[in-house]
Amino acid sequence: MKKLFYLFLLSGILVSYSKDSPRVLLYIEDNSMQLQYMLIHEVGKMREILEHSGFQVSIATISGEILKTDSMTVNPDLKLSKVNIKDYAGFIMPCMATNDTIVTAEEKNFVKTVISQGKPIAAQLGAIWILAKAGVLDGKKYALFDNPKNESGFKNGIYSGKGVVKDGNIITSGTCPWMAKETGNKDGTAELTNTLVAVIKDKK
Repeated sequence: MKKLFYLFLLSGILVSYSKDSPRVLLYIEDNSMQLQYMLIHEVGKMREILEHSGFQVSIATISGEILKTDSMTVNPDLKLSKVNIKDYAGFIMPCMATNDTIVTAEEKNFVKTVISQGKPIAAQLGAIWILAKAGVLDGKKYALFDNPKNESGFKNGIYSGKGVVKDGNIITSGTCPWMAKETGNKDGTAELTNTLVAVIKDKK
C-alpha cells in the first residue's frame, strides 16, 4: 500500500497546489543505484513535502528518459538541458546513491547557474559532490557523512557534520535514507526539504 501511494505521488496524481504556485525543480541522476528504495523513501518524501507546502514540483534528468523499477516508473518532466533557472523558486537534488566521483559538465553548469542567479539549492549526500565539483562550496559550511578533507572541490569549504547544514542559499544533508538504513543514523530528507521550503518562503 505504501509503495502504491508513492507511485501515485511520483506520477503527479496527488497534488495540492494551484497552477500559479511557485515551482521547485527536483533533479535525479539517471544511473542511480538502489533506485526503487530511494524513489520511495527520498524522492517521494521530498515531493510530498514540497507539494503539501504549496509548490509545483518538476522532475528533470539528463536523458529525460523514464526511470523504471520492478514496481514503479517515474516519467521526468524535462531534460536538465531544457531547464530555465528563472522559472523555479528553488532546486533540490536527492542523493540517489550516485557515484560521487563522476559529475558531468552539464551538472556543473546547472549548479553554477543556480548559484549565480541567487536561487536556493538543496543537496543530499551523493549530490553534494555535484556542488563541490561545480566549485560552489568554497567558504561555505556543508554536510557530508564523512569529512572529505582534501578531496577536490571540498578543500576550501567548511565541513560541518552529518546533519542538515544551511549556509546562505546552499543547504546540504549528509545522511540519505539508504545511508540511514545502513548505519542507523538519522535520515535528513525531511529536514533538508523543509529547510529549502523555509528559505524559499523567506525570499518572498
